[in-house]
This record gives sequence, C-alpha cells and structure tokens, in this order.
Amino acid sequence: MKVKNNLRILMAQHKMNIQDVHEKTGLSRTTISKLYNETSTTIGFDTIYQLCKLFDCDVSDLLFLNDEESE
Repeated sequence: MKVKNNLRILMAQHKMNIQDVHEKTGLSRTTISKLYNETSTTIGFDTIYQLCKLFDCDVSDLLFLNDEESE
C-alpha cells in the first residue's frame, strides 16, 4: 500500500502551475515538483497544511492510500 497525492489534479482544477503554487505557499519548487511527479518519499506537516490551505481542501482531498500491488 502506498500513500499517493492528488496535487496534479488540484493544480489542474485551479489552473495553477508549479511556479504559482511556489509563489502562493512559499514551498520550494523542488518540494512541489517531487509531489507533482510523485517522486517524493516524505511530506512534512507544514507542506500538507500549506497545500490544503491554498486549495481550500481537506487532507483526504490531497492524500490517499493506494492499495494496488502494481504501483
């Protein structure tokens, strides 16, 4: 089971790119890129807070468990 994220979807729904998220949250472009491309292995509570605040969403809208064996 893996923790996955919906950052790409949330960014598309709000018509934002990585630079927009960086400017609005103060998070590093590297952190945002890793989450966007799902290559990040960790995520800090502050990062989760900033993204949920930006997209006005709950943690469950941003993060979810994927139990597919192939991923």
